[in-house]
Amino acid sequence: MRFFPATADPAALDRATAYPADGPVTALTAERIREELGANQFRPEWVWLAEDKDGQILARALWWGRADSERPIALDCLQVRSAVADPVAVAAGLLEAGHAAFGSRPLYNLSLPADWSSRPEMSEAVAWRREAGLRAGLSREIQRLRYEWTPAAALPEAGRRLTFREGSDEEFLEAFIRVSGDSLDQATRDELRTKSARQLAQEDIEFYLDCPGKRSWWKLAELPDGTLAGLAVPSATPYNRNVGYLGVLPEQRGKGLIDEILAEITRFHAAEGAERITATTDTTNIPMAAAFDRANYKVTEIRMVLEAASPPPQLESPAATPVDSASWMR
Repeated sequence: MRFFPATADPAALDRATAYPADGPVTALTAERIREELGANQFRPEWVWLAEDKDGQILARALWWGRADSERPIALDCLQVRSAVADPVAVAAGLLEAGHAAFGSRPLYNLSLPADWSSRPEMSEAVAWRREAGLRAGLSREIQRLRYEWTPAAALPEAGRRLTFREGSDEEFLEAFIRVSGDSLDQATRDELRTKSARQLAQEDIEFYLDCPGKRSWWKLAELPDGTLAGLAVPSATPYNRNVGYLGVLPEQRGKGLIDEILAEITRFHAAEGAERITATTDTTNIPMAAAFDRANYKVTEIRMVLEAASPPPQLESPAATPVDSASWMR
């Protein structure tokens, strides 16, 4: 078995693009792959193939990053031909070869229909991908609901209890720190086992500053007496406007204030002409999911995220809404 990037020979990239996808997990089209290559979000050195001794392509892996990323951020597509007897071994070998070349283990995002676990063929396709990811060092799993709002849905009403204002970098750092307390978000809880709330807050802020959204969009949420209640960080991906990060301070939770913060973000993007607003939350974060439902966001898929237990800082993505890769935004 030979594992190699699409830079290995002149025809490799065309072979990878023309790979005939099979199996129940939806794959990117050749046209979409070419678009991502043109945007520098797929790159030949991030496209890897597995080839047997006869030169037949048995598998492909496509990693994604932002146009200015030095390393790939996420594995966007992993496929092994259905005729392969041991897809786990082939897929794991392909991932390990890519990881060794990158010097990192990018997370793997698997976009699934909401009913995937009740479909035997889909469950089987997920099972070998999970096992391959585990063998390649992606041992932590998080499942998230992917939501979106479009102008066809009713716009959530503006709240009346909170006011929103701009804030200094120091104020936002403090707000990020306080919001992380008693978080229901699995990734946040995991990260806080190995780092301080301040360190995590600094990393989250750096992440959102690096996103296509603007710092001027960020707002602090306050009660009428000026007490800090939470924060709203509208953001964007290379494809759509995005909810980004929002949260309520632990002592202010249970009062429905999350609805007002989400409405503020949604109404801001809508006023800017957004045709789609995307968001994600962990399946275990029931209050956040309920808030999206009340704000007329619809679940479009489940995202299974496999990642290294202790990913390097450049690969981490904040808990509220992870970075969107090509397959996530189809």
